[in-house]
Amino acid sequence: MNIWLVMLFGGLITFGMRFSLIYLFGSFEIPETIRKALHYVPPAVLSAIIFPELFLPNGTLDLSLENTRLLAGLVAILVAWFSKNTLITILAGTLALFLLKLFL
Repeated sequence: MNIWLVMLFGGLITFGMRFSLIYLFGSFEIPETIRKALHYVPPAVLSAIIFPELFLPNGTLDLSLENTRLLAGLVAILVAWFSKNTLITILAGTLALFLLKLFL
């Protein structure tokens, strides 16, 4: 029963925080400089999640050709550059990682 209460209260707190921000942003005008700055948040967060996985697979910097995650990431970058399609990029990166782990 305790775990269900923790999950319920955690969900309510999360909902309340997000709803309050949506409600506040709907009631006043956001300055243009803040709007421009907020455009950079998703790439910054995504980079903070992805780069450690690519460059630090075992907690140490690995720039060798044996780093399959880095090689698959490079494949994904090339596919993204040419295709401009997110789904194809994800599929290509995943397939590259699978094949590199299989053959290396």
